[in-house]
Amino acid sequence: MKVTKQEFARRRSKLMSMMEPNSIAIIPGAVEKTRSRDTEYPFRQDSDFYYLSGFNEPDAVMVLLPGREHGEYVMFCRDRDPAMELWHGYRQGPEGVCKNFGADDAFPVGDIDDILPGLLEGRDRVYYAMGRHADFDQHLMQWVNAIRAKARTGAHPPGEFIDLDHFLHDMRLYKSAAEQRVMKRAGEISAGAHVRAMQICKPGMYEYQLEAEILHEFANHGARFPAYNSIVGAGANGCVLHYVENESQIRDGDLILIDAGCEFEGYAADITRTFPASGRFSDEQRQLYDIVLEAQLAAIEVIKPGNHWNQPHDETVRVITEGLVRLGLLKGKVSDLIEKEAYRDFYMHRAGHWLGLDVHDVGDYKVGDEWRLLEPGMVMTVEPGIYVAPSNDKVEERWRGIGIRIEDDVVVTKDGCEVLTAGVPKTVAEIEALMTEAA
Repeated sequence: MKVTKQEFARRRSKLMSMMEPNSIAIIPGAVEKTRSRDTEYPFRQDSDFYYLSGFNEPDAVMVLLPGREHGEYVMFCRDRDPAMELWHGYRQGPEGVCKNFGADDAFPVGDIDDILPGLLEGRDRVYYAMGRHADFDQHLMQWVNAIRAKARTGAHPPGEFIDLDHFLHDMRLYKSAAEQRVMKRAGEISAGAHVRAMQICKPGMYEYQLEAEILHEFANHGARFPAYNSIVGAGANGCVLHYVENESQIRDGDLILIDAGCEFEGYAADITRTFPASGRFSDEQRQLYDIVLEAQLAAIEVIKPGNHWNQPHDETVRVITEGLVRLGLLKGKVSDLIEKEAYRDFYMHRAGHWLGLDVHDVGDYKVGDEWRLLEPGMVMTVEPGIYVAPSNDKVEERWRGIGIRIEDDVVVTKDGCEVLTAGVPKTVAEIEALMTEAA
């Protein structure tokens, strides 16, 4: 289950069709990052570069030249090196990039200083994401300045830089059928990991043991890496939005908040579930949980073409505020409390974000100062929550230290939406039944 070479080629063609005549686009790939001394973090390709190429080696640079007679798609990559390949693995090299990744021309990246200035010279405009690759920014300006220095001899330096992100990130916002299939598979694998965590959880375990079970399930189904640092928060740790220490012991009576998703074929899943360590919710936990679930379902209900990005969030705010008033954690008129944002003591984040090659994916949320209208192919998370801080002395003690979030991944369809992560239970009854059966 992969995005095909033909689709990568269509993406490049679409981007080039939006570029002005006599222009050039330059997209650098990612470089390896040192972890400690002479070891590196696992390599992860730059998402923009991967979106246009599917090429997954470090130190590469893509160049697109619409209308170039000798080929519009040029790649610079590491050259073949048998000695290095013996130690670090096979490289495609320029020949492999042309044969297997559709490049019209490819050169060793060590030759880029000699070749790229010639591709820049004579082009009126450069499409480039200035400011995102600091080291490469310097190289690019050195090449442009070298051409400018030769202007009196007839050299033609580029006269304009255009932000590539504006065009490329709008393309990435709309997921193709192939992308949706990959993302659905990422959601299925991640859902299975959450089910495994629920089934195996027992008071006395440590948070990191549940994290290990999740990572095992990811890798066992072909997703070697998480899409982000997994959150496994027991008890009051669930009130810390980005808690990643995952080192506390789980106690009887704790709720466990797990926010974890795998990366599969480059695409992220993002799921949160909250469940009781003992397999049974307390009355307070159940009442708050049902409010969050109601909020999430209300948000999903309004995800459809023509509605705007912020409508799901507005629904979660309304339902959560109503619920907190009903339980006595907030006091006052619901409309006044919403206007004053009183709910933010308990619900301080937004209801979701775009999802794709990045877990917080690219794409504008507003267009012309108006919330963006939802369209088919957009993928988003829906993740309302209620967090009653242990230090919140405005509420009764029985509510304090309860943190709950429920998150699913949703794709906008022609007439509504589809939940990509439906394979993991989320009602109180379903969760308790699953955990009872596993006990």
